[in-house]
Amino acid sequence: MSERRILDADDVRRAMTRIAHEIVERNGGVADLVLVGIRSRGVPIARRLAGLIEQHEGASVPVGSLDITYYRDDLTRLAHAPIVKRSDLEAEVSGHTVVLVDDVLYTGRTVRAALDALTDHGRPRAVRLAALVDRGHRELPIRPDFVGKNLPTSEEEIVHVRLVETDEADEVVIERPEGDA
Repeated sequence: MSERRILDADDVRRAMTRIAHEIVERNGGVADLVLVGIRSRGVPIARRLAGLIEQHEGASVPVGSLDITYYRDDLTRLAHAPIVKRSDLEAEVSGHTVVLVDDVLYTGRTVRAALDALTDHGRPRAVRLAALVDRGHRELPIRPDFVGKNLPTSEEEIVHVRLVETDEADEVVIERPEGDA
């Protein structure tokens, strides 16, 4: 496998700053806004977006996390005993605009599972989707409202989002099988 860096730390920072501004603009401010990160890398991205929003707007936005393990339609193919982490949605979602946050949008199945999990916690007024990377190849009719980078890929390629909080570096790379151009 060979790797090619698509976004470096500065690119990631600029993409997140742009997404944070677009979220506030689309929502008309921060009132009734809740950010919910999809585990695992969607959570630190959601926290960073909330920090950027607070820095620019002077108001804090609640951040939660969502574990979608039991809501996946491929659960039996993932592992015999999948590791489930806790969802943390202390903020009220009913009647609020919820922005689901994930690192990479691919087939749309993770987002579908997140929507199912979210509705177990209440009925949001609206749900939006933010993804740091949209790599295409959708299997479900799901599209992001906020995107850091549109990244056309082949299905053989793997997109890795690395964050300081989980991987000690901020970058996005594409991993290609050897021999692919």
